[in-house]
Amino acid sequence: MAERNKRKTMVGKVVSDRMEKSAVVIVERRFRHALYKKYVTKSTKYLIHDEENVCRVGDRVRIMETRPLSRRKKWRLVEVMEKAK
Repeated sequence: MAERNKRKTMVGKVVSDRMEKSAVVIVERRFRHALYKKYVTKSTKYLIHDEENVCRVGDRVRIMETRPLSRRKKWRLVEVMEKAK
């Protein structure tokens, strides 16, 4: 039996859950600027597939790369790590 390739996973925060079976997750990454040596935070928004509509705004979630499900949806929900307060 052939093994599946490793999939990219990321941890982010849900910023919108108004769609049916979809959510918007923002993933922040910090890196050191090459010239100025200061830490810079950049963020990217991903549209994710949430089959059971379990995530809510403010939740911390783990997402995984998958095949394209629509024009912008290429990530799916793996788990809700922390519920919003």
